[in-house]
Amino acid sequence: MDIVPPRILATPAADDLIAALTDKHGPLMFHQSGGCCDGSAPMCFPKGEFKVGPQDVLLGAIADGVQVWIGAAQFEYWRHTQVTIDVVPGRGAGMSLESPEGVRFIVRSRIFTDDEAAALEAAGEPERGG
Repeated sequence: MDIVPPRILATPAADDLIAALTDKHGPLMFHQSGGCCDGSAPMCFPKGEFKVGPQDVLLGAIADGVQVWIGAAQFEYWRHTQVTIDVVPGRGAGMSLESPEGVRFIVRSRIFTDDEAAALEAAGEPERGG
């Protein structure tokens, strides 16, 4: 059986920032919408502050269990890509927790290989919010 690749990863810089934000705010979560402007950036919230619903898809978890959700419509565009959360200097204009830190989360992505895509398809659809 093929190994199922993770749909979501984080860079070491993102992991470090997530750890610092967790120390400051407690458990966290991410949501990636399909909106424009800052809506297209991954948003970091205290866990449970953003209510996920059936229109949200769980990409997986990063940084010791921080769940990363994505809107279902955006997931359909990105289902063939592995998403990596990274951090860069600069401030976003959104409500994401990193905003006051002078940095912002961004996503980077790559297309899954044919073998990876087949393994993901065989694994079934990812979990949806309730």
